[in-house]
Amino acid sequence: MSLHAHSDLTQARILVVGDVMLDRYWFGDVARISPEAPVPIVKVHKQEARLGGAANVARNAASLGAPTTLLSIVGQDEAGAEVAQLLSAAGVQAHLHQDASVDTIIKLRVIGRQQQLLRIDFETPPSDTVLAAKLADFQHLIADYNLVILSDYGKGSLVHIAEMIAAANQLNIPVLVDPKGDDYARYQHATVLTPNLSEFRAVAGTWRDEAEFRAKAESLRSQLNLQALLVTRSEAGMTLFTATGIFHQATVAREVYDVSGAGDTVIATLGAMLAAGATIQDAMGYANRAAGIVVAKLGTAVVLPEELWA
Repeated sequence: MSLHAHSDLTQARILVVGDVMLDRYWFGDVARISPEAPVPIVKVHKQEARLGGAANVARNAASLGAPTTLLSIVGQDEAGAEVAQLLSAAGVQAHLHQDASVDTIIKLRVIGRQQQLLRIDFETPPSDTVLAAKLADFQHLIADYNLVILSDYGKGSLVHIAEMIAAANQLNIPVLVDPKGDDYARYQHATVLTPNLSEFRAVAGTWRDEAEFRAKAESLRSQLNLQALLVTRSEAGMTLFTATGIFHQATVAREVYDVSGAGDTVIATLGAMLAAGATIQDAMGYANRAAGIVVAKLGTAVVLPEELWA
């Protein structure tokens, strides 16, 4: 990995588009069971809010030093304002379309004794009007960027993903997609797709051995006309399928504390390195290393440049 990425990353202009969410954490102590129902009473002593979904992808790319812009949709609410504020603090330039008809997506986690006791989700799909405005914005903005990351969490803000991929292809701008769901046809002609193992299984079905896994992955890559398919495989590392061959990297996690947001870190690091001029194999090496660092941290976290270059 010869890339002097720390110098090149300042030139790596990245546009992130996708489903944004606010991850809220309520930490507390559990001392007794409720007299009203057989549930623990959590006495909250600390609250934290972090960027989730596409906003976490943008925050990860920005933390590596890549100039990053996020295009997304939030509600006209207090959570949407908090997302904007956290993005600004993370050094991400934000183009947030406010949709009065939706709530900003919130995932509220209640944690007691270092364990998640409950998760409460707030979400509504965005309106057609706002989605159309967002697509117009995308087509207007895209020419200023070296690389596009589409972060699909299946929450409805990427209904125009095929048009976005086509617009990027027309300008020869690499487009990386973190996929969701069991229909990958809409991701056709993307540069790189980065499913995790369970996302890949939902599309490809099960396999008996490594050879069958590789055959299914290669078939999906050619079927969707992708330059590369990167399957992240938790403790088994990650495998990259390209027209020139298959490359595998073992995991570099020292200890796994929390895997939430690891996929966001992988695609952000991969994108930042590619935009800085790295080869896809080198970029994968950095992304694998970043994943190993981030899973040792609690919640949706970021990797700092000094950790990656260490």
